Amino acid sequence: MELRHLRYFLAVGEALNFTRAAASFASRTWLSRQVQDLEDEIGVDLLRRSPRGVTLTAEEKAFSGGSARVVEARR
Repeated sequence: MELRHLRYFLAVGEALNFTRAAASFASRTWLSRQVQDLEDEIGVDLLRRSPRGVTLTAEEKAFSGGSARVVEARR
């Protein structure tokens, strides 16, 4: 797992939309792939995707607190 994956995941979790979150990084498709890579690596769906945006899973709520602390510590 790379720190960048945590940053991307947190951006999407905050925006609840890949397009809005991607404005800070790159394309929506690229950002979605990066978050999917993170989900594949940890074996858990963190976000529920739909045409209207994303919703957070229970696993995301548990994972995001630790992710935010790691990202902040690395700044």
